[in-house]
Amino acid sequence: MKIKHIVIQGIEEDITVRATADGAAASVVRMSRAEGRFDKVIAEFRRDESREDRYAKAVEVAKHVYGRDRRGQAAATNSMVHDVLNEIERVAGC
Repeated sequence: MKIKHIVIQGIEEDITVRATADGAAASVVRMSRAEGRFDKVIAEFRRDESREDRYAKAVEVAKHVYGRDRRGQAAATNSMVHDVLNEIERVAGC
């Protein structure tokens, strides 16, 4: 069974994780007068990347899911970031 995409409910907006040919891409929907509605890609996860690289990108996605603290870091614990990473890896097929 292959998961094509999932939607993670974030603090301010939903994050969509879609399967790509070589992994997955996490994006948020944005609106623009010039372009209309479009997906802004937060991070692209490739299957052949190291787990540390994927974790670093999951921290960026976690900023959109859980919000940011005063320093601009993700307002999430290590366990929460791993939850985000696990869901992204399910879609990517890692």
